Amino acid sequence: MAQKMDLGQMTEMTDSERQMREKLKGKKRIVIKIGSSSLTHPETGELNLYKIEKLVRIICDLKGEGRDVVLVSSGAIAAGRQALGGQKRPTTISEKQAYAAVGQARLMMVYQRLFSEYNSIAAQVLMTKDTMTNDVSRYNAQNTFDELLNLGAVPIVNENDTVSTHEIQFGDNDRLSAVVSALIGADLLILLSDIDGLYTDDPRKNPDAKFVSFIPEINEELMGMGKDTSGSDVGTGGMTAKLVAARIATDSGCDMVIANASDVMVIHDIVNGESQGSLFLAHPNLDFDLMDYMNSKY
Repeated sequence: MAQKMDLGQMTEMTDSERQMREKLKGKKRIVIKIGSSSLTHPETGELNLYKIEKLVRIICDLKGEGRDVVLVSSGAIAAGRQALGGQKRPTTISEKQAYAAVGQARLMMVYQRLFSEYNSIAAQVLMTKDTMTNDVSRYNAQNTFDELLNLGAVPIVNENDTVSTHEIQFGDNDRLSAVVSALIGADLLILLSDIDGLYTDDPRKNPDAKFVSFIPEINEELMGMGKDTSGSDVGTGGMTAKLVAARIATDSGCDMVIANASDVMVIHDIVNGESQGSLFLAHPNLDFDLMDYMNSKY
């Protein structure tokens, strides 16, 4: 049984955390997930082109250092909502699929144009839960990722909202990014969100909530801390989803960091070993089977 965590101690910087963060400098295959609320202007819901350009520049710089990078990007529905003049978030499946059909093309056009500015190539990868649960599709997806990375491209992943139904949804891109990390053998997953990381309680409601910077092991007590702390009307993944993602990623042997996307330069800080966000330490599970998670966690 996992040892009970002292949440008070977890909020303090320790030598162990310093050592583990220093090791992030050596990560070679990185998955970065960014949410809809981090890619849009909060006042209008319009795409934040300045922030997206900065994100692209950082990714290209990581590639220049010899790292593989996969970007899991939300924003298709938000981009479609913008293009179609929508004033509210779509609620029905048909509305979401229509917005996604328009928005995914628009979002990829933005990414391709910006990556080309830095002499890089963006490649679109759209997935559903069926991609992973079908043996042939999963094998093909893994080979596609490997080949794209070998060619020096940046795979940009999103759930295929245009065709997804409730039965074949990942549910949110936090979990999708963890599944992708496990599939491609990533050694670092960075979840960028509208919060600083993990807290002992929802900091928007409890001023006494403490920030947790280092999580060496995930147990049931920690999972119980998950609450829907996303305050945006364009995102879907709350803290519960992020903790499920952390369990998938760390069990597969991948470190994970939750950090605030208000300034995407935080990516640079994380991979340079600085104390940013909440670090979940990898603890490879010898019995790890991605299909077990697909069948039981979604």
